[in-house]
Amino acid sequence: MTVRRQRDAIGGRAMYEGKIKAASTTRVTTPLIFAVAILAGSFLLFLVQPMVARMALPRLGGAPAVWNSAMLVYQALLLGGYAYAHALGRVPVRAQALIHIAVLAVAALWLPIGLIAMDLPADAQPALWVPWLLGLSIGPLFFAISAQAPLLQRWFSVAHPGRDPYALYAASNLGSFGGLIAYPLLVEPGLALNAQSGLWSAGYALVAVLVITCALALPRATRPSVAAGPASAAPDPASAAPAARTVGYWILLAFVPSGMMLATTTYITTDIVAMPLLWVIPLGLYLLSFSIAFAANRTLANAITRFAPLQILLFGGVMVGGFQGMPYFNAGVALTLLFTISVCLHTTMYRHRPAPDRLTGFYLAMSLGGALGGVFAALVAPVLFDWTWEYPLLVFAAGLLAPQELVIAPLAALWRGDAQRRRILTLAVALVIGVLIVMATRDVAAFQAGQGRGASFAVIVAIALFVLGRRLQFALVLGGALVIFGGFQAAMISWQGDARTRSYFGIYTVGGNDHVRQLSHGTTVHGTQLIGSVVRERTPTAYYVRNSGVGRAMLALPVLYGPKARVGVVGLGAGTLACYAQPGQDWRFYEIDPAMVRIARDTGQFSFLSRCLPDPAIVIGDARLNLATQAADSLDLLALDAFSSDSVPMHLLTREAFASYDRVLAANGLLMVHISNRFLDLEPVLAAAAKAGGWTSAKLLYRPAANAPEGETVSAWVALSRDKSVIDTLKAGGGEWRALTPRQGFTPWTDDYSTILPLLK
Repeated sequence: MTVRRQRDAIGGRAMYEGKIKAASTTRVTTPLIFAVAILAGSFLLFLVQPMVARMALPRLGGAPAVWNSAMLVYQALLLGGYAYAHALGRVPVRAQALIHIAVLAVAALWLPIGLIAMDLPADAQPALWVPWLLGLSIGPLFFAISAQAPLLQRWFSVAHPGRDPYALYAASNLGSFGGLIAYPLLVEPGLALNAQSGLWSAGYALVAVLVITCALALPRATRPSVAAGPASAAPDPASAAPAARTVGYWILLAFVPSGMMLATTTYITTDIVAMPLLWVIPLGLYLLSFSIAFAANRTLANAITRFAPLQILLFGGVMVGGFQGMPYFNAGVALTLLFTISVCLHTTMYRHRPAPDRLTGFYLAMSLGGALGGVFAALVAPVLFDWTWEYPLLVFAAGLLAPQELVIAPLAALWRGDAQRRRILTLAVALVIGVLIVMATRDVAAFQAGQGRGASFAVIVAIALFVLGRRLQFALVLGGALVIFGGFQAAMISWQGDARTRSYFGIYTVGGNDHVRQLSHGTTVHGTQLIGSVVRERTPTAYYVRNSGVGRAMLALPVLYGPKARVGVVGLGAGTLACYAQPGQDWRFYEIDPAMVRIARDTGQFSFLSRCLPDPAIVIGDARLNLATQAADSLDLLALDAFSSDSVPMHLLTREAFASYDRVLAANGLLMVHISNRFLDLEPVLAAAAKAGGWTSAKLLYRPAANAPEGETVSAWVALSRDKSVIDTLKAGGGEWRALTPRQGFTPWTDDYSTILPLLK
């Protein structure tokens, strides 16, 4: 009996040791599985955003409001996914796994990913149609994937008690960053939309397998002693619930970086350099900041956070005005500032994180703050402000929230003592800032040109070193810097009534003097009018002068199409082309932004329309969608000039778009396309489209001579027609027209495939 007991004991011990060894092996492998599953899910999330927005272009048009509305849809779905993950905390963890796997299975019914078939009206409002279209098309898939990060972190804390699950959030945002960068660099240039959809569907299946693997790694409740444990029941959180003030603090810390990300995108693309794809960089830096702020190694996050107040003051204050003539330097400083603020505030959030049993509530508050920041920057700010005022406001808020850690000991000693001394020092700081504001605003033009600017900056730096560590005093210096280095100048323009207009499509500024008036969209001039006489005001200028490609085409209208030529213009601008209109001709403009119509027609700032075409037909909405509703053969000439600053509306340059233009033009109709651009060489796009569609084409690059009349600008126009004789007639009228230069291996743009990477100058 004793021998049997010993044998059983030995056998039991062997089985126990075997289980321990197996469990040890599982514990070693499952952390990697959780990290890979979270990373893969986040990668898919940020791969699908630009992919679906790209799919929507031909259906909804290329308005910025489409992109803004799409981003808000994503944030709303992300918030819903986080709320769902938080609500699942009320059920046992293995039941959570079953529920989530079922959700993934139901969402798979929406595969392969794509837009549902829905006919939208030509005047579809993005604010209404984008949420509806995207919600029905990808809502369930996005919702299911968006819950991955917080849900799997909770499962990880159950499978590996005692280990910090927050480090996995770094993997989540690393995956997000990878998906965001992979789309414009790898996926879009290499795959058509159908192939992209198939790739994403395969990725979804892989994520589902990884989630099931993570679920199998959850512990099983096999003994009564653990029957009430996390595997079989939803345990009440052991830690105290966070106070409402703490939750509000989390929301605010998430609000500012999210708003800064969109505000920085608007700022650098509107007032510094409108380079295509630039919006990817701020979003990428924003996502990368989470990886640093939530990393297990705290060295980099703590270092950036420690020096953040000084960077916010030096970079944030100066960036309001920027450095004239240094757009790329300005963009670099703005992006550095965004990254610093995001790491600083996300690190502060990490420092105030709750215990793992409160993890999903923490992420829910973070998601809510991010969504509210997006709403503020994308929807509220364009309505409230006529300029990017949200940018300095968010910089100031970041300065108030940043931990005041960097304190110079000898200077800090001056602040010690009684309250009276601190009040005197604070008053002295305020007086110095007040003097600097008076000096900077006395002659704004001279200050912006450099007079006294360097000295003011040096004084600001000195005071900054003095007040670091003192939140109130730091706020005084930061606020003064924002006013001195550009805030006052921006306010002066805003006070001039109609000098600046903002809409969802951009910021328009009207400036000039007694002899000339200019309309600028961001950093690009979109219209110039000479002032002083009726003749001067009726003179076409800028890209539309008589010797430009479009100017020669307009002058050739009576020869090509007789006295009753039918003309369509995509992009109103200041209305310059209207001054080519002749009695008997039928003109119509296609303009996406009602604010532009008001500037050109209603404010009296420009008189091209009132002098030359007093009652123009203007069709509001996306041009491609509106042209699709026009009768066939209803135009003789169509001028395409719809770029916003230097950004490219891809959906207007695809093979399908050219087919639409061909349908609306007469058999011998003429299509004029404006391709002047500082950053992209669009000639290969037009050459490929002309070859694929059977168009005869020619390009005219006009460079004004040194003695050219006032107001002329370099311009590049491409003429296309199905009738070769039309192009021949145009060439005979003068100008150095030449054949388009095709690029070897360049793939024509279609609604299913397009990329601008090969076109970057």
